[in-house]
Amino acid sequence: MQVDLIETFLDLMETRSFNRTAERLNITQSTVSHRVKALEAQFNRKLFTRNKGGTVPTAAGLRFLDYAKALQNQWHEATRAVTSAGALERSMRLGIQHDLAEAFAGEWLAAIRLDLPTTEIYMEADYSNQMNRDLGAGDLDLALLYTPHYLPDLHYERIGDLHYVMVSRDAASLSDIRIETYIQAIYSPAFDRAHRLALPHLSAAPVASGQNMAITMLLHSLGGAAYVTAATADRLVHSGRAKLVADAPVVPQTVYAATSLRTRHAHQHRKIIGAMQVLLSAGSDAAAGS
Repeated sequence: MQVDLIETFLDLMETRSFNRTAERLNITQSTVSHRVKALEAQFNRKLFTRNKGGTVPTAAGLRFLDYAKALQNQWHEATRAVTSAGALERSMRLGIQHDLAEAFAGEWLAAIRLDLPTTEIYMEADYSNQMNRDLGAGDLDLALLYTPHYLPDLHYERIGDLHYVMVSRDAASLSDIRIETYIQAIYSPAFDRAHRLALPHLSAAPVASGQNMAITMLLHSLGGAAYVTAATADRLVHSGRAKLVADAPVVPQTVYAATSLRTRHAHQHRKIIGAMQVLLSAGSDAAAGS
């Protein structure tokens, strides 16, 4: 497979500029032209036209786009599998939302290792936007995230909820929470919308963050009140460092599993997703009982 031809084609589809693609790939413009011509020769079809308005894909180029993405993904997967081959039979690259990693990474990886002992696991914590991009590029095999982008080659499924509750350093009632000392949590667009609907008077706070660990540190340094995961709230309350704001609404955050369309039913993917579903279900039961 001449992967450089595929990657040049995909970059040109994005930039619509031979000059810009040459800069991004650190090659000459003539090399870009040569690679495009090589692809066109294989298909015996023009993939781009160039005019005063720039570079425009032809109907053939647009039809080839999805196949080119799939070929690039397969190449990346094959490269990782071959170059990292050791004593283990398979390898998986997993992405997980920061707050999920903080709450469940250890238990999740332990369950995966138990179910898939011959699979090599790489895990990284990130935000949804980057994980969607990495999945689309074939740099991740599976991701657990808050905000799906519903890209054409990806499959998303809802697997549960992570619950956030309000705690405060000094107030035990919602009526005592002041906007001046409130730390607004923006864990995802969906969480932000739910928060604004439930608590519009607290949706223009002077300080905001999108990560549970950061908000916990801000509470420690600044005081005030904020939404944190139910597990973090439990730790803060039991250590005496915060109070539960009992009459504040619990805000659930939906968790999605994302994979490529062709691997969504694969045995190892189902095992990995199932392990997180069990943890989320247990966490939901604990939140409901507290």
